[in-house]
Amino acid sequence: MKRFILTACAGLFAAAVALPSFAADLPRPSYKSPAYSPDYYVAPFSWTGFYVGLNGGYGFGTSNWTNSTGSSGDFDINGGLVGGTLGYNLQTGVWVWGLEADFDASWIKGDGCGGGFCETRNSWLGTARARIGYAWDRWLPFLSGGVAYGDIKMTPFGATSETESKFGWTVGAGVEYAFLGAWSAKIEYLYADLGKATCTAATCGLDNDVKFNTSIVRAGVNYRF
Repeated sequence: MKRFILTACAGLFAAAVALPSFAADLPRPSYKSPAYSPDYYVAPFSWTGFYVGLNGGYGFGTSNWTNSTGSSGDFDINGGLVGGTLGYNLQTGVWVWGLEADFDASWIKGDGCGGGFCETRNSWLGTARARIGYAWDRWLPFLSGGVAYGDIKMTPFGATSETESKFGWTVGAGVEYAFLGAWSAKIEYLYADLGKATCTAATCGLDNDVKFNTSIVRAGVNYRF
């Protein structure tokens, strides 16, 4: 029995010594590289989503006072604007469909009426518009149109004044560029017509129809969610 154990141990020892040499003679396994696949995928840029922003610019246009005795003729009005923007875009292919609303504090004003004095002033102005744009990746030229609303403050040659809030219409165009992830910047032109308000005889001596229209050039920055 003892001899058997010694013989077995000797055999195992000989096998252990021979194993590395045997393994060295075996062919080495070959490893094939996996098929190439990128580590990440960059999705196409999309304009879809809600956004908020700030805007500011300059308005210039004309006003006109008309009563039973005649008309003031058109006189210039102008001034700055600044305010906020809220909107939503939906992109389908290269087309971007959107709704946008804004509300601005306004300093657009002017006076005329020939030899007399009358002032037309606008202290707030807003729009609610549909937009359609054509997306070139991060560039978005667009057209827009919808409703304009604001106040018309009318001051005749006396010290008193009268203010009326009016709804009108607006159309415009612009271009927007997306940068830094969710941020975008835009520049746009709008034409807004608030129609005519009435300065009553109690304030103006005679009923006066007062017209207000303005062109607006402004820039803005938006943040998309």
